[in-house]
Amino acid sequence: MRDEFYRIKRLPPYVLATVTDLMFKARREGEDIIDLGMGNPDLATPGHIVDKLKEAADKPANHRYSASRGITGLRKAICELYQKRFEVDLDHNSEAIVTIGAKEGVSHLLLAAVGPGDVVFVPSPAYPIHAYGVVIAMGDLMNVPMGESDDDLIENLQRAVQTTWPRPKMVIINYPHNPTTRVTSIEFFKKIVDFAKENDLMVVHDLAYADLCFDDYVAPSFLEVPGAKDVGVEFYSMSKGFSMPGWRVGFCVGNPKMVHALARIKSYLDYGVFQPIQIAAAVGLRGPMEPVHEVAEIYQERRDALCEGLSRAGWEVPKPKATMFVWAKIPDEFARLGSVEFAKLMLKEAKVAVSPGVGFGFEGEGYVRFALIENPHRIAQAIRGIRKFLNT
Repeated sequence: MRDEFYRIKRLPPYVLATVTDLMFKARREGEDIIDLGMGNPDLATPGHIVDKLKEAADKPANHRYSASRGITGLRKAICELYQKRFEVDLDHNSEAIVTIGAKEGVSHLLLAAVGPGDVVFVPSPAYPIHAYGVVIAMGDLMNVPMGESDDDLIENLQRAVQTTWPRPKMVIINYPHNPTTRVTSIEFFKKIVDFAKENDLMVVHDLAYADLCFDDYVAPSFLEVPGAKDVGVEFYSMSKGFSMPGWRVGFCVGNPKMVHALARIKSYLDYGVFQPIQIAAAVGLRGPMEPVHEVAEIYQERRDALCEGLSRAGWEVPKPKATMFVWAKIPDEFARLGSVEFAKLMLKEAKVAVSPGVGFGFEGEGYVRFALIENPHRIAQAIRGIRKFLNT
């Protein structure tokens, strides 16, 4: 048989898997490796959500096929949340759709909207699906350097438009940002809306870390900007703040044409999330919100433990204002190694797994990403290993 898989051939090797594979190998050999690499939330889902899942799962009527767009109650719940939290009005029928996590939603929206020859701007570094979802959809990916500030990114986008042919069709943004943890303001989103209207672009904003904000920072919604729904959509996820990563519940909200396109392609591909999960998710969105705030406080405690510990070890790393990550510039004495080899050395000598920055794009080279998925005790253990490694 012919074993040529065209879309697979377009994808590069998954760099982030390199350190993960080495970590599993070391663990099989009996080593105690502290995993601060993969961003896999470890906290339990709030009890009232789990209880609702159990209750709904006991009803055989909920075991049937669901709807790929999501049940009405859950779509209404996300619209209620947006109104209460962001003062954004959404129509649950035309401007909201449930996705099987934000990652599935982004990738399938790209399949619906992007084809051969369509140029998509993705700021770099980037969460891999933002970039490689374009490649899978057969579009032309153009990485645009994020620069050091929002103004840098706007300038880089404007420069990219002037030098790109054919004209770009879409730009994908992500704030709070994975992997760099950069946060932004409503003023930046206003500039993005203006940029999109001037250049006839669709905008996709990934708001996956909306609930994990620290130090009184509050993440804005792209849709808060007047006219944002004219040009784009936003993805929201329950994986992080609600500690529901394995439940796979996300949403796409905003521009009705883009939402409809996603609904159309999903109608061919899936029957939606298991209905008891959707029922429980609606209960979670409608409150109480105290468990979500408690989750953010736990991640902030972990952030402080890691960043302050690294500082004591001689590795100065800024404290992020959001996300479940810390983005760290490789110490100067190791910079020549590059992020992959440095991450391998960290694994071997410090017994700590981190993600090499180059796995998020060329602009991520020179950095590593720590995921805050261990408790302060394990983080303290990681710091001891890192201090010993850095001072040998």
